[in-house]
Parts: sequence; structure tokens; C-alpha cells
Amino acid sequence: MSPRAGFKKWLFIAAGTGCVGVGAVGIAVPVLPTTPFLLLAAFFYARSSPRFHDALLGNRVVGNYIRNYVERRGMTLRSKVATISFLWLGIVLAAIFATDNPAVRITLLLVAIGVTTHILTLKTADTAAQSG
Repeated sequence: MSPRAGFKKWLFIAAGTGCVGVGAVGIAVPVLPTTPFLLLAAFFYARSSPRFHDALLGNRVVGNYIRNYVERRGMTLRSKVATISFLWLGIVLAAIFATDNPAVRITLLLVAIGVTTHILTLKTADTAAQSG
């Protein structure tokens, strides 16, 4: 492996790991998207480290979610309900307790509407089909 290829590999691993970190924070912070960062992490890992890629896709919390999203299998109804519920709970709490600014509250509302719309437009998959 050339020095340049080795540098690129480690740069992609670092970028993937950073994306996993930001994605993990996004699970708890409703305005920060999780899915794009996890998909980007899968992209970086796929091009740099089969071990990290397999570990991400084998993760019991996000592995099936990433695979199902990439393969366009959709989300289970249970996942949709949980995701939208946590999203709106977090947005409402942020709008009430984190800001007095009407523009920020409107932005939070628009983000919640946009993410909800995206989730509702995803295919609703059968629970049994999600386990594979």
C-alpha cells in the first residue's frame, strides 16, 4: 500500500468514526440528523475498513436500520412511530425550554415537519422482513 493510499484509508476511518459520533449525538438531539451521518460513516468505512464497516452494519442498535435504509426496505411501523414520537417530544421540549426566539421556534417546527414527512414517505416494511 502506498503512503498516499494509507493516508486516505486512515482519513476515511477518522471521517467515518466522526460521523458515527455525530450520528450518536443525533439520536438524543432532535434537530441533529442521525441517518445522514450514519450513512456517511458506512460510506467511509466501506472504502477504508471492512472490519469497521461490518461492525457498524452488525451493530445491534443501528445496523439493521442502516442496511434497511440503504437497501430501500423501509422502516417498520414501530420504528416510524418511535422515531416521530421522540422527534416531536424533543422539538417541543427544545421550543419550550431552550429558546424564546419565535424564528428559532418556527425553524424547529419546520425541521420537525420535514423529518416527519420524510419518515412517512419511507416504505413501511413488515417486521419479519427487517430481521435479515
